[in-house]
Amino acid sequence: MSEDNDAVELDEDAETEAVDADVEEEADTTEESTADAGAEEASADAGTDETTAADDVGAAEDDEADLEEEDASPFDDDVMPDDDVDLLIPVEDYLSAGVHIGTQQKTKDMERFIHRVRDDGLYVLDVSETDGRIRTAADFLANYDPEQILVTSSRQYGRFPAEKFADAVGARARTGRFIPGTLTNPDYAGYIEPDVVVVTDPIGDAQAVKEAITVGIPVIAMCDSNNQLSNVDLVIPTNNKGRRALSVVYWLLANETLDRRGADTVFALEDFEDEL
Repeated sequence: MSEDNDAVELDEDAETEAVDADVEEEADTTEESTADAGAEEASADAGTDETTAADDVGAAEDDEADLEEEDASPFDDDVMPDDDVDLLIPVEDYLSAGVHIGTQQKTKDMERFIHRVRDDGLYVLDVSETDGRIRTAADFLANYDPEQILVTSSRQYGRFPAEKFADAVGARARTGRFIPGTLTNPDYAGYIEPDVVVVTDPIGDAQAVKEAITVGIPVIAMCDSNNQLSNVDLVIPTNNKGRRALSVVYWLLANETLDRRGADTVFALEDFEDEL
């Protein structure tokens, strides 16, 4: 791994614009409108009981189709194998934030968290896995003293929600460039000794991951379809480049961690969203 986070940090703005464009494209996709009921009404003028009965059936089918269209999600909601999974939030909320949108690359490590690949080549993450891993991570973090949890994010769009997460659960945050020696050099003024590290991206936060491994503390990482997991102890599969996706995941992780501690505090998603 590189000693300098900046050498591996991706162009967040470009990636995030692409992710947001994908979400907006999905939101614009709606079902075709149902057949024109007026044509069916005209055909009803034939006057026979048999035709009237057929028209009644047709009208009922049209009404049913209208109801189905109203209930249909505007998003491509094929994002998990079991639609009956009990999620922390409605699946539409995960979709609108783009949590499920991966990259056009995948690693063997991340295959088990990928539900399918879209026609445009983007891998779709299984949001039921994301949801379950958030719960697991919250169970894990609740066992640590809050001040012994360190959260890091070199990514621009992960910095605000990571800092908000730290504030919410009482952890410490190191966002932006991770200074080498933060976990390994006792002579450095910013030296700290956490018991667990949460990173926004194992690639951008490579220095933090390297030092955590060196001192032997566990790493929880938010991982996209293109991440390697060799130095990660607990994976939260998610889009780790999008602003809204990171806000949602850090928000849920904070509330679930507080819930495991028996705290009454519940944060709103808006608390984790940075104004552009």
